[in-house]
Amino acid sequence: MAYFEYSNSPYPIRQDIKKEFSEFWQRLAKPGSWWTGAERVAIAQESRTAVNCSFCSIRKQSLSPYNVTGEHGSDSGLDPTAVDAVHRIVTDQNRITRSWVESLPDAGISTEGYVELTGIVVCVFSIDEFHRALGLPLEDMPEPVSGEPSHYRPAQAELGTGFVPMLPREGLTGAEENLWPNGRNANVIRALSLVPDALRDWLALSSAIYLSVEGMANLIGQDDRSINRMQMELIAARVSAINECFY
Repeated sequence: MAYFEYSNSPYPIRQDIKKEFSEFWQRLAKPGSWWTGAERVAIAQESRTAVNCSFCSIRKQSLSPYNVTGEHGSDSGLDPTAVDAVHRIVTDQNRITRSWVESLPDAGISTEGYVELTGIVVCVFSIDEFHRALGLPLEDMPEPVSGEPSHYRPAQAELGTGFVPMLPREGLTGAEENLWPNGRNANVIRALSLVPDALRDWLALSSAIYLSVEGMANLIGQDDRSINRMQMELIAARVSAINECFY
């Protein structure tokens, strides 16, 4: 099945955007490192449900997310802990704490599983926001592919800067030897590196909808972009401020 053809879009959509969106959608349907294909698609669907979740709205207005109790509106079939994790990432990410992340394994979600879940949500939400911004319908979810997760964990992952283990800034070996694009490894990139394929997905998408890591060095602008770098960063800074981004 073909995805993201944009045949009815009133706006021209660059080919690299179509390509990266479509290829991610196909990977989304397949078993990942810690979730099956069906679970990955359910996580993606849950990220859409979270946008209009009434419980999330109430919790967001509370002084503390732990001051209110209730249930998320959900029909994805995911475990409630996974549902809550997805909804927090979408609606209340700036109040996610180390203690909450560290509590997840006792609730049934491994740290590795949480990182992969986060990667799925970030990618799907970014694609969906692209559609919402242009007034386009959201893409239908892909049909899950059967199979089991690989349970691959990079041997060099270490706990240090963030809430979860990450790969070190230098000296990567084996399958991760070339993971850092152009040798650059800011913490915002390292954040998903406990699940290397989740990071690869995000790097591929962000290179199309924003800039590649290599492209960050171009402070003027790219020929295939309609606005220059200064305009891009002004928009990015404004969006980050509205979303209360740590950075």
